[in-house]
Amino acid sequence: MAWKTIDDMGLAGKTVLTRVDINVPMENGVVTDATRIEKIVPTVEDLIARGAKVVLLAHFDRPKGKVVPEMSLGRVKAALEAALGRRVVFGADCIGEVAQAAIAAAGQGDVVLLENTRFHAGEEKNDPALAQAMAALGDVFVNDAFSAAHRAHASTAGLAHLLPAAAGRLMEAELRALEAALGNPVRPVVAVVGGAKVSTKLELLGNLVGRVDHLVIGGGMANTFLVAQGIEVGKSLAERDMAATALEILGKAKAAGCVIHLPVDVVVAREFKAGAANETVAASACPADAMILDAGPQTVAELTKVFETCKTLIWNGPLGAFEIEPFNAATNAAARVAARLTRAGKLVSVAGGGDTVAALNQAGAAADFTFISTAGGAFLEWMEGKVLPGVAALG
Repeated sequence: MAWKTIDDMGLAGKTVLTRVDINVPMENGVVTDATRIEKIVPTVEDLIARGAKVVLLAHFDRPKGKVVPEMSLGRVKAALEAALGRRVVFGADCIGEVAQAAIAAAGQGDVVLLENTRFHAGEEKNDPALAQAMAALGDVFVNDAFSAAHRAHASTAGLAHLLPAAAGRLMEAELRALEAALGNPVRPVVAVVGGAKVSTKLELLGNLVGRVDHLVIGGGMANTFLVAQGIEVGKSLAERDMAATALEILGKAKAAGCVIHLPVDVVVAREFKAGAANETVAASACPADAMILDAGPQTVAELTKVFETCKTLIWNGPLGAFEIEPFNAATNAAARVAARLTRAGKLVSVAGGGDTVAALNQAGAAADFTFISTAGGAFLEWMEGKVLPGVAALG
């Protein structure tokens, strides 16, 4: 779909309401990971360079429509100033006279940060009155929060219908990367989908089999597919009641010409703990008293061949229990292959989802991927083929 960007807007002298995601982790009043704050810097700097007054709208945690002091955005003001290298004026509300006063108090080059949008019950209900009250504060709306784009909230979808609207630089980068991966990709396309349960990724798998050439299934999900094919998996995590659904997905993939790849060998252990005694066996030979905790080296070798024949890779979820060694080996090895091919210009690689980002960082592969989305739910819903309200509103 087409969407407007900052380049399409006249911004000189305008007050630009900019929706961002700075819902960062904090400990003892200190931001412990400022990645989300750092990601919005290019948009803010670009807006200021174009002569705009930047007013940031954001949510923080889940106050459920009530004022919760521990969830005030005022707590991230110092981290925001450090990342921007600019003065930040804080407004203790995101509508009304308090917000207007904060905007009026900001000088040239200052940035305004308004209070948590979720302190208002109407935010998550996309209340028209709240959206109107926000819109009254500015001239233009810029959405730079792809990670909140799957929510039809007042500060995402509502505002975009009331003011001239455009995507910020981070949102633009996300959308272009996703379009390159699934919208209009260079083929062949391979998708890696891992995780514990088939039931949580049913829509995702159903959408992907009709859109990619190869689908790699890893993690606990792979066990369910093995069980569906009559292969015993011992004490491994598997959704046996989803066997019929797994067979249905295999059938859909075959009809669509999508090749599904399951583990051919697995790493098994009797205990789920770091450093547990383990062995590598054929996927069809898991001992009755053991559990599958990772894909094996032969599986990684097979995946390497697939990656080397493909032009586009989209990745969501690990191949094994990557949180504990040595069951992170397959995820790490496959991620490094993808990183190497991307570095060499042979592969466009796009990844997203919380566990995925953590796994790729652990593998030391994240920096070489073409694009890594910081969004969780929005990335998944986009992969499922759903319309994201916050993006649709920019069209």
